[in-house]
Amino acid sequence: MSFLSFVRNPSIDMRDARRVFLGQSGLLLSGAAVALMAGRDALAKGKEGGASDVRILNTALGAELEAIAAYQVGAESGLLKKPALDLAIVFQGHHKEHASLLSKTITTLGGKPVSAKSEYTFPVDKLKSDADVLRFAAMLEKGAVSAYLGAVPVFDNRDLSKAAASILGDEAMHWAVLRNALGEPPVPSAFMS
Repeated sequence: MSFLSFVRNPSIDMRDARRVFLGQSGLLLSGAAVALMAGRDALAKGKEGGASDVRILNTALGAELEAIAAYQVGAESGLLKKPALDLAIVFQGHHKEHASLLSKTITTLGGKPVSAKSEYTFPVDKLKSDADVLRFAAMLEKGAVSAYLGAVPVFDNRDLSKAAASILGDEAMHWAVLRNALGEPPVPSAFMS
């Protein structure tokens, strides 16, 4: 049975459809990949974490709120045309989801989530073309990858590390797609630092 036949049958759970598709396509998920995907659940449940974890999560939340604002600037600039505009809106949506989950987790852990700044300082005077906007977004995404990479090993609660690694993966995909849209190699090296 094909993935498409599962999609066309609304009585079948989409998780089952993806499992069948992945199994039939020969793609296997490693234990690490499953753990990373499960990390989101650790954030949602807000398992115990200390004040240090709350500070790290608030830093991540601040960065996500900045990314939301940056994508808004890019979308409203008039410089992005389809499909780049659609891509920016999708990525902004991902950042909104990250921010919402981080905020809920901080609250669950007894912390107070940071709020978005009333104003961000972006280099709007240097954004003259769609490539400039995409390059700016790629730079922010690369920064997010580095930030999450630095955060993963320092959480007291290891489940939060898994969750941060899951978000890191999403940020890395954003960065790769934006680089590709710019005509640059999507993955510039074998290691991220």
